[in-house]
Amino acid sequence: MTHHPSPAVIALTTGEPAGIGPDLAILLAQEAPPFALVLIGDADVLHQRAKQLQRPLSPQPWSGRSTVPGVYLITETTAAPAIAGRLDAANARYVIRTLERATDGCLAGEFDALVTAPVQKSIINDAGIAFSGHTEFLAARAQAPQPVMMLATRDLRVALATTHLPLAEVSRHITRDSLTRVLEVLHRDLRQRFGLDDPRILVCGLNPHAGEGGHLGREEIDVIEPVVRQLTAAGMRLTGPVPADTAFTAARLAQADAVLAMYHDQGLPVIKHHDFANAVNVTLGLPFVRTSVDHGTALDLAGTGQADSSSLRAALDMALELIRTN
Repeated sequence: MTHHPSPAVIALTTGEPAGIGPDLAILLAQEAPPFALVLIGDADVLHQRAKQLQRPLSPQPWSGRSTVPGVYLITETTAAPAIAGRLDAANARYVIRTLERATDGCLAGEFDALVTAPVQKSIINDAGIAFSGHTEFLAARAQAPQPVMMLATRDLRVALATTHLPLAEVSRHITRDSLTRVLEVLHRDLRQRFGLDDPRILVCGLNPHAGEGGHLGREEIDVIEPVVRQLTAAGMRLTGPVPADTAFTAARLAQADAVLAMYHDQGLPVIKHHDFANAVNVTLGLPFVRTSVDHGTALDLAGTGQADSSSLRAALDMALELIRTN
């Protein structure tokens, strides 16, 4: 784990209790962090899962005051027993409570950053709770008007103009106003959080061949190109719209600090193929640092000892780096 010059306080929500979130939290708790790692989850679930994994777990209760390095616990209680690999809609509200507690703590300055283990969006929605993802939930709770989802590795950053939408709805959600706001947030956070003085952003087109001059769609002509021209005139270093199928070539990426993809599966498969184990989900546009894994709940691996904590460890390391940059 990355060393922080003064003891930081990092909140870690343990995610869907039937998934690998508790496993990953337990694995990270085995290390002696040079900061305060505050787990937020059900104590019984964590201790039972630790027993399954044959790993020790003895977090200290979190008082809200200590910055002494170590592993701490804020307990939220599940409504039903959590069984590894078996989803239960009765525990959806519990998952939401852990996120609420973590977000409120970040907003109050109790935590320096938030790292989140994966949740199961489908079971939360099955419980009657409208939930499209961490990005949107955290932004609403923090009253942040324009969240931007970005996945990052050591040498590649891919942000999204839209997040968790059916493909049929993507085009109508890409407007001049929305794209302008996304690029402004991306540009600002690349400067403020990642320390890039003059970030270079490569903007993908929406359609094949970036619309082929309007023959394969007019979104590039009517929306993307005007926004790129306007923001370039205002001082941003933008290139695009470029065809997405050539945006990720070595020559293109050598001239960019980040790529803005127009929709989820246009950009994220590339970065996950590039370095799945170490890719980190970063939410831009929030008043606090939030990072997460780049994978789901992996229900089939929960409690088996086969879960890989690389992505969560990378998320924790990046959270510490982003705190240090600010």
